[in-house]
Amino acid sequence: MVESIPVITIDGPSGAGKGTVAQNLADQLGFHLLDSGAVYRAAALHALNCQANIDDEPSVMAALESMKASFQPHPDGVKVDLNGRDVTQQLRLETTASAASKVAVMPAVRASLLDEQRSFRTSPGLVADGRDMGTVVFPDATLKVFLSASVEVRALRRAKQLKDKGIETTMPNLLQEIGARDERDSSREHSPLVAAHDALIIDSSDLSIRAVVGRIVAALPMLTAVE
Repeated sequence: MVESIPVITIDGPSGAGKGTVAQNLADQLGFHLLDSGAVYRAAALHALNCQANIDDEPSVMAALESMKASFQPHPDGVKVDLNGRDVTQQLRLETTASAASKVAVMPAVRASLLDEQRSFRTSPGLVADGRDMGTVVFPDATLKVFLSASVEVRALRRAKQLKDKGIETTMPNLLQEIGARDERDSSREHSPLVAAHDALIIDSSDLSIRAVVGRIVAALPMLTAVE
């Protein structure tokens, strides 16, 4: 049964290190990886490509009717094909991320993408990172983690990511963008960004990726799977 396949969920705000931690954890355990952010970015990019009004839920939903996406493992996380075209690089653009944060608050969009995300739950197991993996998508997860970090640390991490890509930005702008995204994610009516009541909460501000992964592995109830 699908319900017997172990799932580790890693939720938290942007820049907390969810993606890197999830990738390392999946590699260590030999599990599949779900980057839910890529799913929402693909939806947002398709809506933009269809010239939908990204602030209007019916317009976005109409566009999504023609979306055909595939998500495949990739050294950098996940390779995404959208209607037969590789859009992996486009998903990393700030314009796509901004659009994704808007469509992600739409209840109908979230509901329409539930089955897509749950389809990643295949043997031998899944590591899923996002905003509501443990609260909505996989409420029966084997282990739920809520990964946080200070706004300042997250802005510094994001600045480094952008610099590595040759994109210039400023700390004031990043702090404002991250603060606004946090507010949107935590205050939305449907599937807000909150820690599950039974989640393991980890502040990664002063921790290395290795240390965070180590804490998660130590908390796993299925120790035989990680030996």
